Amino acid sequence: SPCHVLSRTDGEWRHYCSTKRQRGGFEMILQALYEYYNRSKDHLPAFGRELKEIGFLLVIDKEGNFVRFEDCRIDKKHAKKFLVKKSVGRSSAPVANYLYDNSAYVFGYSDKGDADKYFKVFKDKVSEVCKASSGNQDMMALCQFYQSDLDSLLSTLKKDPLWPEIEKNLNKKYSVFSFRIKGDDKIIAEKEELLDLLTENNDREEQICLVSGARGHAVETTTATMIPGSQATAKLVAFQVKSGYDSYGKEKGANAPISEKAEFAYTTALNHLLASDSRNKFLVGNRTFLFWASKDDEAGRQAEESIFSMLGFSDPEDNPDRRIEQVRKVFKSIYSGILKTALDDKFYILGLAPNSARIAVTYWAEIPLKDFAERINRHFEDMEMKGGTKPYFGLHSMLSAVTLGGKSSEATPNLPEAIVKSIFQGLPYPYTLFAGCMRRIRAEQNIYTGRAAIIKAYLNRLNDNEQKIQPMLDKENKNQGYLCGRLFAVLDKIQEDANNQHSIRERYMNSASATPATVFATILNLSSHHSENLNEGRKIYFEKLKQEIIDKLPAEGFPAHLDLQDQGRFFVGYYHQRQEFFKKNENNNN
Repeated sequence: SPCHVLSRTDGEWRHYCSTKRQRGGFEMILQALYEYYNRSKDHLPAFGRELKEIGFLLVIDKEGNFVRFEDCRIDKKHAKKFLVKKSVGRSSAPVANYLYDNSAYVFGYSDKGDADKYFKVFKDKVSEVCKASSGNQDMMALCQFYQSDLDSLLSTLKKDPLWPEIEKNLNKKYSVFSFRIKGDDKIIAEKEELLDLLTENNDREEQICLVSGARGHAVETTTATMIPGSQATAKLVAFQVKSGYDSYGKEKGANAPISEKAEFAYTTALNHLLASDSRNKFLVGNRTFLFWASKDDEAGRQAEESIFSMLGFSDPEDNPDRRIEQVRKVFKSIYSGILKTALDDKFYILGLAPNSARIAVTYWAEIPLKDFAERINRHFEDMEMKGGTKPYFGLHSMLSAVTLGGKSSEATPNLPEAIVKSIFQGLPYPYTLFAGCMRRIRAEQNIYTGRAAIIKAYLNRLNDNEQKIQPMLDKENKNQGYLCGRLFAVLDKIQEDANNQHSIRERYMNSASATPATVFATILNLSSHHSENLNEGRKIYFEKLKQEIIDKLPAEGFPAHLDLQDQGRFFVGYYHQRQEFFKKNENNNN
């Protein structure tokens, strides 16, 4: 569909077609969501409908008598979803939803009190639907139910065995109530013959929609699209009232017209992507990242599933090696052309964060799918590190490597977006990731696969034209930091084999990585004493290895100081040499 922008000249709207460069970033987000709805509409609610979590049903008989409450909760956080009329937008004035709502509206009960006015509004709505339904039996039974006064009704409901649970969970997201006639398998609010009643007649002037470019009735306010950590009323698009931003006498949504159909499409798409069971999102701390392909074809579906596996899926029973290998395979297939794509196929990533009553957009990227596949493949190559038992390609694993206790949620707020940007846009990894990794190594004297991979990836991207650090031991690497790290690993291994201790690593690793000249004379001397406890064959092996490494160092000896990048190479050299020892042990065992 064409992209459109609105311009105001002499108080009138002027409409013209724009190029992609002329469009605003936020319009691009809305249009991408709008297009996602249109390509997925076969399995998303039709215009004016919504899949709503409803936690409890009031079961009534055909005469309108209350029978019982029915529990529709799935677990402590979620309830069964029903296809009902879209929920209404609310401000200060009470407005009832269509045959479903919270306890204050449906039966006049609230833990905050003052629910009478809400109950009356809902009761009037039921009466209005009943009059428009031309004698529908279900609506007649529901109207009969509301013939009782509020006190009598509440007295009856409170006798139900489920009442204590209802009272305890009044403020939960799923604490929504609707009705079912005893013996029916559908609730009243989702019956097709009732859903099209009370269609609102919109007599407002049609305007050109900023999202679709088509003429339509503009919405005044937009639908809530709650994300984790936000208020229930949080919206992606909101308009301040009387704040100085209104122009030409226009109010609320009229300042940036979005048609009802476009607003429905993008909010429905957004809520679908945000659903608890969505495979198009991943969470890091209070950040929510959504991703989707522009086309619903084989390449698009596999790309979405692969990103979910790589960044969002965490199952302790899953085989991470097999899963990551499948992700590699998918993106290699897309980039090589085995999985067919078109030039205009795109991949979108949207980062969101809670912000008071609104939702803040923290990240947005629109990338050609083939370019995106190339960047993911590059990330795999940069993070590849031989040894260890777990692949450290995922965002959570990278964040866990640089946080105390390995909790990815404890990462600094801007770090997840920075890493995502590096992966998805092929940029250098953030310095804060590298610095955090170095701090954790110094604090714990623990260099495992993930941390070594982060240092390697950071340095290789930062120094794109210099000698690359390899995924495994590189005997041709003559960097002083790398050689010092290898030598330190040899001395640590000698002590481990001789005395089953690591006091050299615990006491000297940090200073050896920063100022080798002040430390290595001491630990080489200690190593000579440790070697005395080894058999002759091991003694000769370690002596040759030490000499091989020392011969590659400059004639003037160990460097007095290593800069931060070479300190990182020290730790990678240490890791590589340690892994080589394990590899030799495996070969000997075989």
